Amino acid sequence: MLTRPDVAVVGAGPVGLGIAWRCAARGLRVVVHDPAPGSGASHVAAGMLSPVAEAYFGEHELTGLLTESAARWPGFAAELAEAAGTDFGHRTEGTLVVGLTGDDLAEARRLWSYQQGLGLPITPLRPSELRDREPALAPRVRGGAVAPGDHQVDPRRLVAALRAAAERAGATLVPGAVARLTDVDARVTVVAAGCGAAALTGLPVRPVKGQVLRLRAPGRGTPDFRHVIRGYADGESVYLVPRAHGEVVLGATVEERADTEVTAGAVLRLLRAAVDLVPDLAEYDLVEAAAGLRPGTPDNAPILGPLPGRPGVLVATGHHRHGILLTPVTADLIAELVVTGTADPLLAPFAPDRFTAGAAARAAGRDRIAPTPEEETCN
Repeated sequence: MLTRPDVAVVGAGPVGLGIAWRCAARGLRVVVHDPAPGSGASHVAAGMLSPVAEAYFGEHELTGLLTESAARWPGFAAELAEAAGTDFGHRTEGTLVVGLTGDDLAEARRLWSYQQGLGLPITPLRPSELRDREPALAPRVRGGAVAPGDHQVDPRRLVAALRAAAERAGATLVPGAVARLTDVDARVTVVAAGCGAAALTGLPVRPVKGQVLRLRAPGRGTPDFRHVIRGYADGESVYLVPRAHGEVVLGATVEERADTEVTAGAVLRLLRAAVDLVPDLAEYDLVEAAAGLRPGTPDNAPILGPLPGRPGVLVATGHHRHGILLTPVTADLIAELVVTGTADPLLAPFAPDRFTAGAAARAAGRDRIAPTPEEETCN
């Protein structure tokens, strides 16, 4: 006779697998449902761990969560590497934020002045200082700044490592889709299905299209630069992420669309901006052009915690452009909620009930996640 799982996770991206690993490592019986693990937004993500460069106006609570998760990343990475027995490209050289023209630099300065006002570690640099750090930068670059604590990881390798760690801890992957939450039988169900969470939960999670390119250094050598570069080039925003094995990821567009077609216009804009900042990229091989769908929310913040009106159901979705960075803190907090039944105060600003008519439930026992025996008979 099969034993009913303690936890069913719907979605095997980094967030879902991270939760599954953390829960299984604490002795819970865990199953993960996904027809194609790692095929969602993480497959086309660049993997920037950028709590500073990603801090935007008016997102104070989200910025706090980003910095908390970034602080957890070194320990999380070391623990995961040991648990999975593999490396996943965690690099700590830092990030350069640069502006090509005077107008580009003014835009960059406006944002990093805001970031400095929040006490975040970002330091302006003169053009000569930038090129001392990265000689491959174009001579036209007018200036920039360094965010030493903004790092990177390879998302595809991260998913493989999380899957290995979760399975080694005892989690079981079920290669099938979940059409309705009533199809899942477990003490606690965690919906970490990205854009698919909308249909399962009724929450306002929408697809936000992003197109990215992957280049490879000539002769399979290493890229000509070490830092992640986030740049503004003639009004176009672009990031360049170098990998140790010779790959460079360029991205990404932000489009309110739900298709995954790659367009010539997007490829042209990304390549032009990237080559303007690092001219040698014109000689790199173009090896992949892809599009994916980020799970966005009305306030650009994730949705984390109990689903109103559904005892025993938790949600961990809506991470938008921050899914890789927020994986450690999401996995830790959701696993703790599963085990103890009590929500960490860090979750409060991101509760699902902020988007529902049941916001009053926040004060009436939102922290209770496991159904009572009476409720279980009604499911």
